[in-house]
Amino acid sequence: MYEKLYQNSKPSSRLPIQSNPIVTTRKMAKGLIWASAEDLARNRGRVLSLYRQILRSLNSPDLPFNFAARLAKKAEARAIFVVAAEERSVHNIEDLIGTGEYALSLLKKGQIPKYSLSS
Repeated sequence: MYEKLYQNSKPSSRLPIQSNPIVTTRKMAKGLIWASAEDLARNRGRVLSLYRQILRSLNSPDLPFNFAARLAKKAEARAIFVVAAEERSVHNIEDLIGTGEYALSLLKKGQIPKYSLSS
């Protein structure tokens, strides 16, 4: 429904999407508010890469987890990605990717993200 509203609009009348200053995000192509199929396809590789990197980082010996805790954190990360896969808002998608990249940067430093993955 919303995609039909924006199909006939002129590209020059669309506002540019502001990117997060901390994270360099790619500009969404078609949708202004709701992500189009093209937007979702463009971010697919990026999200899969982020997902794999987070799961790999949870195996780091720098993190103070036993085997059961690692499995629980991985299951929680999978659940977050499954729920986030249903998101269609352009801004929420950018926020989720930014949050994932921030959590990954902390995991690579050997720290546990404070408010994500239910610490």
